[in-house]
Amino acid sequence: MKKRSKKAQQAYDIVLPLAKSMGYDLVDVEYGKEGQKMFLTVYIDKKGGITSDDCEAFSKEADPLIDEGMDSDADYFVVSSPGLTRPLEEVEDFRRYEGEKIDVKLFAVKDGIKDFTGKIEGTEGDEITFDVDGDKITLNIKEIAKAVRHIEF
Repeated sequence: MKKRSKKAQQAYDIVLPLAKSMGYDLVDVEYGKEGQKMFLTVYIDKKGGITSDDCEAFSKEADPLIDEGMDSDADYFVVSSPGLTRPLEEVEDFRRYEGEKIDVKLFAVKDGIKDFTGKIEGTEGDEITFDVDGDKITLNIKEIAKAVRHIEF
């Protein structure tokens, strides 16, 4: 599980049931300073991606829950997509992008490779299985140093 500040975790816990009920994956919540202002940023996603309408709809429902459920001194509340280049860090991230190509870098060489591009075949527990040019590779999430969605132009 990703380490969050106390306020970010509080907001995460408050909006998680809402995200599920609206059909979104709650990817993360960040609480921090940008310049002189404090921001509470909620990242949501869904299969097929997030639109600005999704962010607006979620924001309208989440804002009163946050106002009621926590003492936040944030100047701004933002709902956003995690973006195309956001690293995949938890098994749920890999599950969300099952069937898509991912660029993976390992902490150590395994079976002669340290980095590869492969399609996510599935997840089970902490294991992720990839199809790399027809070969199946199964890794524990702890073996993965960095993983991002593969972007083709």
